[in-house]
Amino acid sequence: MPITYLHTMVRVKDLDASIAFYKLLGLVERRRSENEKGRFTLVFMCPPEQANGHADVELTYNWDGDDGLPSDSRHFGHLAYTVDDIYATCQSLMDAGVTINRPPRDGHMAFVRSPDNISIELLQAGGAKPAQEPWASMENTGHW
Repeated sequence: MPITYLHTMVRVKDLDASIAFYKLLGLVERRRSENEKGRFTLVFMCPPEQANGHADVELTYNWDGDDGLPSDSRHFGHLAYTVDDIYATCQSLMDAGVTINRPPRDGHMAFVRSPDNISIELLQAGGAKPAQEPWASMENTGHW
């Protein structure tokens, strides 16, 4: 029986802040579902070229909060996306106030965190770019 990837779900504490973060990465809102009975909102976001629903991040916002759920999302792992220019992407994120936890020193890979502590891996499409400053000498910040 074949298997098909659908989406990755992450719980978010502030839906607007999380949507803004994923938009900074270049994702767009593909679909939204509000469930009054269950008291939650689901927002599906994806890269614009993959709006067919095969690369979704499902942001789950519980209207009454998530008390009692684990507060550290590290058990999750990370989401990964390729980008056209890792340096420009990281600079744009930094300019918007996002901490680059693992800078793209190698011109290939960087890590950032969402407002909900979700690790996001950014990979340079088509192979590594030549190392360049200030990235090549930047140290890691926090955990990634």
